[in-house]
Amino acid sequence: MSPAGTTRALTVRRAAAADVTLILAFIRELAVYERLEHEVVATEADVHAALFGPRPHAEVALACLDGKPVGFALYFHSFSTFVGKPGIYLEDLFVRPEARGLGAGRLLLAYLAKTAHERGCARLDWAVLDWNQPSIGFYRRLGAVAQSEWTTYRLAGPALQRLAGSQP
Repeated sequence: MSPAGTTRALTVRRAAAADVTLILAFIRELAVYERLEHEVVATEADVHAALFGPRPHAEVALACLDGKPVGFALYFHSFSTFVGKPGIYLEDLFVRPEARGLGAGRLLLAYLAKTAHERGCARLDWAVLDWNQPSIGFYRRLGAVAQSEWTTYRLAGPALQRLAGSQP
């Protein structure tokens, strides 16, 4: 309830190109929360090209409280060869501290679940840092199941360049 006693409106909308500055701000706020701010090198031009360029690589949904963006979900399609269907991979989910506990995170995930269903996707996947107990608890309450038998690997930087250079 707001101070006037009225219910506050929580909505979700797709991001537009005009939201690039906001999206990058959310990315930086998430990085601070995850203690990884030193890894953010993305620029507005990078984000614009990735989300709204000729071949978009990801999409963003914005959670808004009374019309003001308070959180975001950045996602893209994956594919399950075993199921033979696409999935959605949630790369980032973040809600600003002042809006936590109001349902914005749940609304964003419900939006992604609906999007996955409408697109014929078999699943919705994401990763969470092992120390992030508030998020882990939230995901478990939604019915998400940890895929603890899988270990995530990453090839980046010089190792990626070396491997790329090893191909004729």
